Amino acid sequence: MKQIEGFKMRQLGREYIIVGEGIKLVNFNKMIVLNGSAAYLWRSVEGQEFDVEKLKSLLLEEYDVSEEVAAQDAAKVAKSWIEAGIVEE
Repeated sequence: MKQIEGFKMRQLGREYIIVGEGIKLVNFNKMIVLNGSAAYLWRSVEGQEFDVEKLKSLLLEEYDVSEEVAAQDAAKVAKSWIEAGIVEE
């Protein structure tokens, strides 16, 4: 997977949002909000190829969670990013 060029993460108060920069990426009907761990993952893979396994490893490095929980969370995050159209497979 890879982040689609033009999508940037911004912090808005205590939340993180993904915004499209450039007229082709602007969609005022949709805002992508990330929690702290998803924002950590987004920053960690910015500009590089990644897969669910990489996201899982990053979660295990940063948080005190089991491999099972990290694997489930990584898969959910990847799926939501694909569905939102901010990463490509």
